[in-house]
Amino acid sequence: MSKHDRVNEEQRAFKLQRVFGSAPWLKTSDKQHHTTKVFKSGNSLAVRIPAGTKLTAGMEMDLVVEDGQLLSYKPVEQPRRKFNIAKVAGSAAGLNYVDPGDRSFEPRPSANDDRTARK
Repeated sequence: MSKHDRVNEEQRAFKLQRVFGSAPWLKTSDKQHHTTKVFKSGNSLAVRIPAGTKLTAGMEMDLVVEDGQLLSYKPVEQPRRKFNIAKVAGSAAGLNYVDPGDRSFEPRPSANDDRTARK
């Protein structure tokens, strides 16, 4: 990106921030521009990502390439971890079920009861 393009981008962002003023949810996202080189890594091509980004090593990314030019990449949404009940089934062998009689409690007085009693 040339210096002229960066200046135009900054001017555009400044104008948008003036328009949206007190609506922070409508402001443009913070963009950082970095210059990197594509290099050969084994049989693949690689790009070194600067340390100032919020990416971490080992992140899986979804890369969109159109007509041989890089358009965008974004983190792949990781599947939610599932709970394996088979690992914990039977691990609490000493526990007993609660008797239905032990589940009932005495009614607690509430603030509403006091108000109705005063009337």
